Amino acid sequence: MSHDPISEAPMDGRTVLITGANSGIGLEAAVALTRMGADVSITARDAAKGTAAVEEIHRRGGVSPRLFDLDLSDLASVRRCADEVVDSIDRLDVLVANAGLTLSTRAETVQGFEYLFGVNHLGHFALFERLRDLLVASAPARVVVVSSDMHRVAYRGLAFDDLQSERAYRSWDAYGKSKLANLLFTREAARRLRGTGVAVNAAHPGLVKTNFGGEGDTRLTQQVVRALPRVVALDASEGADTIVHLASSPEVEGLTGGYFSNRRAVSPSRHALDDDAATRLWSVSEQLLASASADA
Repeated sequence: MSHDPISEAPMDGRTVLITGANSGIGLEAAVALTRMGADVSITARDAAKGTAAVEEIHRRGGVSPRLFDLDLSDLASVRRCADEVVDSIDRLDVLVANAGLTLSTRAETVQGFEYLFGVNHLGHFALFERLRDLLVASAPARVVVVSSDMHRVAYRGLAFDDLQSERAYRSWDAYGKSKLANLLFTREAARRLRGTGVAVNAAHPGLVKTNFGGEGDTRLTQQVVRALPRVVALDASEGADTIVHLASSPEVEGLTGGYFSNRRAVSPSRHALDDDAATRLWSVSEQLLASASADA
């Protein structure tokens, strides 16, 4: 079902930050929210691609977004980006944690974390922690976490004794666990922010025909998605629809800790509903960030 986000809810005066919005569903969400009147900022890890995205959003949305440099695989870059955001804008109504990737072979971030865990979860966790006060001060505010039904691949839950996939690495398994981590983060963040006016919800964008996995991340992912029938795979604007809905719609006002697909609340895997695992992941993530800072 197609929706018209422009007719759904005005976003005039609302400030939005979207990570990884230089292509795919992030870019489409930026275009839609800009056309709805939001003051949009985007991040990109590649300056040239970020600049091209700014030009496209301006062409299609009528207004140029701010562009912040952000490499989620480097916690120093996360800190610099967050500090620049706080210095540049006086409020943050919506944070969309969209950036993500998958890799065929195991790699490590600058600080030595397994790349998918480090980028898809830990980098966004660090960004959120540094922007939390701004979000609370801007309440009512929203955080939209882009997860995936691929979290169900992690059918045994997170392996807390091997979060860095050092014993064994399988790309789909590592990606699924990172998406499960997104949902556990959503659940725990929603719990910790109850009463502040900041809602945290996660979105499954669907199986989208974009360039995700096509920039040297994993050729297999791109080959599979491109081979899917058009009736199965969504285009990027369709994939962005639930993200835009969670960022803007009055229908989800006051809802927090949910997981949404096609604008509807859906049930994630039982592991994504494990409050003990959510609290443990939060604590471990704090410890990892502290350790990385101490080593810097």
